[in-house]
Amino acid sequence: MVIPELIKIRQRFNDKHITDIEGTVRNEIKSSGISIGKGKSIAIAVGSRGIANIDRVAKATVDTVKEMGGNPFIVPAMGSHGGATAEGQKEVLAGYGITEETMDAPIKSSMQVVELPQGDQPNKVYMDKYAYESDGVIIINRIKVHTDFHGPTESGLMKICVIGLGKHKQALEIHRYGVPGLKNLIPGTARQVIKHGKIILGIGLVENAYDKTMEIRALKPSEIEQEEMKLLEINRRNMPKLPVDKLDVLIVDEMGKNVSGSGMDTNIIGRMKIINEKEPESPRITNIITIGITEESHGNAAGMGLADFITKKLFQKVDLKATYENIVTSTFNERGKIPIIAETDRQAVEFALRTCGPIDIENARIIRIKNTLHLSEMYVSKAVLEEIRDKENIEVIGEYRDMFDGGNELIGFNS
Repeated sequence: MVIPELIKIRQRFNDKHITDIEGTVRNEIKSSGISIGKGKSIAIAVGSRGIANIDRVAKATVDTVKEMGGNPFIVPAMGSHGGATAEGQKEVLAGYGITEETMDAPIKSSMQVVELPQGDQPNKVYMDKYAYESDGVIIINRIKVHTDFHGPTESGLMKICVIGLGKHKQALEIHRYGVPGLKNLIPGTARQVIKHGKIILGIGLVENAYDKTMEIRALKPSEIEQEEMKLLEINRRNMPKLPVDKLDVLIVDEMGKNVSGSGMDTNIIGRMKIINEKEPESPRITNIITIGITEESHGNAAGMGLADFITKKLFQKVDLKATYENIVTSTFNERGKIPIIAETDRQAVEFALRTCGPIDIENARIIRIKNTLHLSEMYVSKAVLEEIRDKENIEVIGEYRDMFDGGNELIGFNS
């Protein structure tokens, strides 16, 4: 089969970002109005993967708490990640540069929780035992559009109060209600955690389309919910996206938990794969190929079921135990199903083209991306380029070329 050549393009997005991460964090905390008594133990909750500068934000928070007289320590706030074990979650933190050595602060990792008053919530409310036993808790998270549901608040500080600080037990409690649980129960549960869980501050981060930190806000407990809604809209306006709404084949070089909680961002690929939930209207992609998985995922391939085809080299790196614990906790079983496994990259592309229906393969609409987090540069086929070449934010930066290395593997993305 003759596979169409592709050409590299660049998309331009809003590049507003913060360079002085440490100074901004310090100023935000100091101007928030919170006071930390001398010698008070302060838990700093960190959990989500793939956040730009998360190690710098965490370290700046630790340092500022020390300046204010407190004794900070880190707690992993990450539901079922790390195989739902204390040591596994500590390893996940280390994977993005957060260790006792780099933070100059203890890391207290445990899956033990305490139960908080649930108020009018139909679900029980839990909180990390170490965090609850502290004198105050600072939560840190990126605020962004969620990959499973949409609502006034999605992925951010409210969610980390619940799925993060509540550990595996809270994740199970919320996820058993499915998507309605995420959408409808997280806000009320977060309010209970904020009210009864010694939360003294939330640090909300927003990233631009280039995966750079563009907003850092320190929010008092009374501000968290309303201000998170505003920050979510900033994220929504600055999200990256594919340049077209209809494709025959999307080639994704890598998926991973550090790319998206769902391996590939569902908002980018236009697939949710959640039973009884409506699929996004766009983009419409006939076949998705996923070539590899990031090392930072530690074999957790949750989300591979969003693809139609994967490669043997990806499958050989899958840790089924970690993947299935994450999938079963979420209850989104479709995302954990194993797609058709191709022996090589070339075979995966051929399989995808052969199953696109009665298309003219020479004029197939194909895009190749590194991952769903980085969409500023990509390879496109002739049919796609013809549609987008006149857009102001599109720049051609290469020539048409064969995507394969002379054999059966794709050339390096930056070759």
